[in-house]
Amino acid sequence: MTNPIPNDARVITLRPAPAPAAPAPAPREPLWRDLVGDVLRRERLAQERTLKDVADEARISMPYLSEVERGRKEASSEVLAAAAQALGLGLGDLLSRAHGELVRVTARRASGPRGVSGSAHNGLCLAA
Repeated sequence: MTNPIPNDARVITLRPAPAPAAPAPAPREPLWRDLVGDVLRRERLAQERTLKDVADEARISMPYLSEVERGRKEASSEVLAAAAQALGLGLGDLLSRAHGELVRVTARRASGPRGVSGSAHNGLCLAA
């Protein structure tokens, strides 16, 4: 009697092949209100002042200032100027610091986790 099945080896996959990795989504640009809020909060904490103290001096409600610091509200230029002044900053100082933060965050994202050169060694090189 002849065997109808050829003598070739058959491979039975026990695990499915891994799916190809999906491309990572483009990083989201930071929102201006998040940057400004971070600057306000950092400055307030650096001065060791309470939210209530700064809100009272700026004549802003404490919950509103909290939401501005957390990036939940888009504050008007008048509110930002009042909060900055209560912290001893000018509006230009506040905006300049927020701009600096934007540049820092976007530069870090553009260079990625491996640094500007794309090398995992951050510029280190061994020569033989």
